[in-house]
Amino acid sequence: MRLTISDRSSRPITCEAELIATQNRINSILDRRNITQDDRDYLNVLGTLVYDYEQKHEPMPVLKGINLLKALMEEDNISENDLLGIFESELQVSEVLNRERELTASQMQKLAEFFHLSPAGFLE
Repeated sequence: MRLTISDRSSRPITCEAELIATQNRINSILDRRNITQDDRDYLNVLGTLVYDYEQKHEPMPVLKGINLLKALMEEDNISENDLLGIFESELQVSEVLNRERELTASQMQKLAEFFHLSPAGFLE
C-alpha cells in the first residue's frame, strides 16, 4: 500500500527512536523500484528532518590542528611524502604528526594553501 503525502508524518524528530523510524522509512522508500515525484518530495522532507535532528543532537566534532591535518591526509589518501614541499624532511612531518614538534606559522599557511582551507584551522 502506498501512502499519499497527506498520510505521511512530517513532524520534527524528537528522540533517537523517531530518528531510527524515520531512517527506516527513508530506506523503505529508496528500496522501491519506481519512486514517484511524491516519494522524492517526501524523501526531501524526511531528509531535512533527519538533518535538523542530527545538527541539534549529534553535531559533527570540530577538528583543529594536527587532528585536522591527519583527517585531511586520510580523507585525501595523502602520505607524509606528499607533504615534503611543506616540511623540510620526512622526519619533520613525522614529528609534527606525532606531536613532538609544533606547526610553524609558515607551515600552517602552506598547509592551508595545499588543502584550500583557512590557516586558522591548523591552530591547536
